[in-house]
Amino acid sequence: MIILRSMPALVAAALLWLAGCAPPSAEKPGKAADELLAMPWDSLEHSARNATLTLMMWQGDPLINAYMNDYVAPQLKQRYGITLNIVSGQGAQVVQILMGELQTGKEASAIDLMWINGETFFQLRQIEALWGPWTDKLPHAQYINFENPFIGIDFQQPVAGYECPWGNVQMAIIYDSLKTPRPPADRAELAAFVKANPGRFTIDNQFTGLTFLKALLIDIAGGGQALSGPFNEAKYKQYSAELWAYWRSLQPYLWKQGRTYPEGVAPMHQLFANGELWFTMSNNDCEVDNKVMQGVFGPTARAYVWESGTIQNAHYLGIPRLSANKAAAMVAANFMISPEAQLRKMDPAVWGDGTVLDLNRLPPEWQERFRNLPNRRHAPPREAIQANALMELAPEYMIRLAEDFRREIIQQ
Repeated sequence: MIILRSMPALVAAALLWLAGCAPPSAEKPGKAADELLAMPWDSLEHSARNATLTLMMWQGDPLINAYMNDYVAPQLKQRYGITLNIVSGQGAQVVQILMGELQTGKEASAIDLMWINGETFFQLRQIEALWGPWTDKLPHAQYINFENPFIGIDFQQPVAGYECPWGNVQMAIIYDSLKTPRPPADRAELAAFVKANPGRFTIDNQFTGLTFLKALLIDIAGGGQALSGPFNEAKYKQYSAELWAYWRSLQPYLWKQGRTYPEGVAPMHQLFANGELWFTMSNNDCEVDNKVMQGVFGPTARAYVWESGTIQNAHYLGIPRLSANKAAAMVAANFMISPEAQLRKMDPAVWGDGTVLDLNRLPPEWQERFRNLPNRRHAPPREAIQANALMELAPEYMIRLAEDFRREIIQQ
């Protein structure tokens, strides 16, 4: 959930700002915040009552919007007296807003809670814009296994209490099982497929497409943990050169001969739905089910992952250091990771987002409800693809891939 054109410039600006001045410390939340974290939970809930909480999040999916507007917002109002004000924004927009507030010395942020991960988390930590650690204060955090590297590590960065896991997903490739009964399972098979079926495959030029390119980069580098750890310039130069050479070999056979790419997955989904593309993609391995249920995709749509693996990651909730409504933000986050809210969110008829809860830590009645949730009719079971899950790379890899994809491929 990023605005690709702005990422490299914002990272540079943030780092230059840090080098040129001394921002206030984000590690010491101040007396009021210290007192907040020391409060018993029921007292914290009481202090959150009647607050208006501004949540900034991506609003590009009608099912996600409905879940937030028709379920989360009314529940927060009914249970805690919190008015949820949802505003649209993501990635670089969030960084730009919070960096501007810090630079101008604002006392209170325009944002109280935000949906983030990856590069955004990295950038906000660089400019000390996040409040924390706070997640161990949440009662429902007891059900989250922070030792799980796909939960407790965000793009090779420990979350360290500065963001609360909200959902967990794995990238999947979606295809029509009638048109393509045996979809390509690796790089070599994809090359053979596109040459035999020109114009039927592409990637979008935003987050999902770059995630696919990251999986290719990992595969070219040797697979598995070949690129784990901090960003490695030498490895990136070597393996990205091979990646762009591979991609150029595909270009004449891609949709529109690879001269242009869809602006996000929504247009990709439409091209797949009307049959122009035979493949689309999703960072949510269960999205194929909710798209079939909505009638967007036909009943023969299926999802799968490559044998060489696809990236699994989590997405999170963060609180700005300058938020004036930290208590309400924690109460809202605690509800959003509750078994009730997570179960509803996991239903493909609602959203189909993977839970961050460790089912073995839940009370038996909730374990049963999660395991009996009807889903995965068109997507593979999570346990069937977990062995093919790749860890996210350090955020600099995505930043460089975004920049180089435009220079090496799109602008050629």
